[in-house]
Amino acid sequence: MADTGLVETLLRRVEKVDGGLDSQDVATSLGVDHQAIVGAVKSLLALGDVISAEQRSSKHWELTGEGCEIAEQGSHEARVVSSIPEEGMPQSQLMKLAFGKVGFSKAMSNNVSVAFVMEKLRMTHININFTTVKSYWITKGSCFSTTITKQETELTPEMIASGSWKEKKFKPYNFEALGVAPDCGHLHPLMKVRTQFRQIFLEMGFTEMPTNNFIESSFWNFDSLFQPQQHPARDQHDTFFLSDPAQAHEFPQDYLERVRKVHSEGGFGSQGYKYDWKIEEAQKNILRTHTTAVSARMLYKLAQQEKFTPVKYFSIDRVFRNETLDATHLAEFHQIEGVVADYGLTLGDLMGILHQFFNKLGITKLRFKPAYNPYTEPSMEVFSYHEGLKKWVEVGNSGMFRPEMLLPMGLPEGVTVIAWGLSLERPTMIKYGINNIRELVGHKVNLQMVYDSPVCRLDS
Repeated sequence: MADTGLVETLLRRVEKVDGGLDSQDVATSLGVDHQAIVGAVKSLLALGDVISAEQRSSKHWELTGEGCEIAEQGSHEARVVSSIPEEGMPQSQLMKLAFGKVGFSKAMSNNVSVAFVMEKLRMTHININFTTVKSYWITKGSCFSTTITKQETELTPEMIASGSWKEKKFKPYNFEALGVAPDCGHLHPLMKVRTQFRQIFLEMGFTEMPTNNFIESSFWNFDSLFQPQQHPARDQHDTFFLSDPAQAHEFPQDYLERVRKVHSEGGFGSQGYKYDWKIEEAQKNILRTHTTAVSARMLYKLAQQEKFTPVKYFSIDRVFRNETLDATHLAEFHQIEGVVADYGLTLGDLMGILHQFFNKLGITKLRFKPAYNPYTEPSMEVFSYHEGLKKWVEVGNSGMFRPEMLLPMGLPEGVTVIAWGLSLERPTMIKYGINNIRELVGHKVNLQMVYDSPVCRLDS
């Protein structure tokens, strides 16, 4: 609200004129800043039809700040000359004056004499600008009054009870005004991309697997996948082991025995690993290193059905590995996994479904590299080109589950299973142009980034 005294003064000025007056003229006559008068005009306009104000523009020349200084004190040349005493002064001392360098330079370049400067140049080189001034043409409104009555903005229970609302003037309600934006949470980019991944899987006919157990036994995480107990991935340098509870005890005993046998003695056309398989190693509880442990449980459950039916499973959840942290690795991350079980599936089917899957993500630059996994043969690493890092980065692993994994579960011999595991973080980094994974997950995350991140559309 503008100064009440200024508002009242403006109203009295408007009352005395028959036509109208200009806000710039009012400011000049009152000796106040024009913006103060503009504030008074806007305050009166907010009260209703007390006044009418039409914005106008006018153009004129006016002095710049330097021009005002020259008009008041003289040109730089004249001030230089007037500063030099009759006996003279060192040039270095003259240069210390605020106007010394400019004035001396102009005087020398124009070969100015002292007499000419003193008599002719006092008002030269005045700086001016051609400016546009916006003002208001103020006239009386339909409800003009020199008395300011504050308009009510709220109808209170007391007004209704006393009937005083009948004498009150209410400010018109602005139905176009925007309300205060409510405070709310915002989805992290990972959750936005996760939703899109999930939608893509569902569109492709996949069923989501339950992945609510972060803690898994080494049996389901490693042994059931035909991963030997001496494998480096089962070392403490790569896996987080639990101290309490340290062991799991409930397993399907007939299936456990078949797993033990295929590891230590071989079977199903395989010679196995030929080592002394120990139940104590299989019982160790860990933070799961991949969601493939869930896939193993689901495939075992599928094998217990009386008649095999083809399935397509997927999961998206958190896994844990004792990794060295860098720009593309964390000890905790999300894994996306897809599994397809049917008769006669080939490596070509796997590559085709991966291309289809990634094309839906908007990622078309893919490369496949032969790899080794204990539980898939053949196996492939999947790479995608990262525009920010300017290099190919691994986004997942894939392959066909080995017979040594599937047949002990009880699946029919003709059934093959193709599977792939993908990172959620790296496609998110590619999509949002994030070069360091620690800027996406962890204590270095910028919460403003979470707030500002756009809606995720993985097909564009």
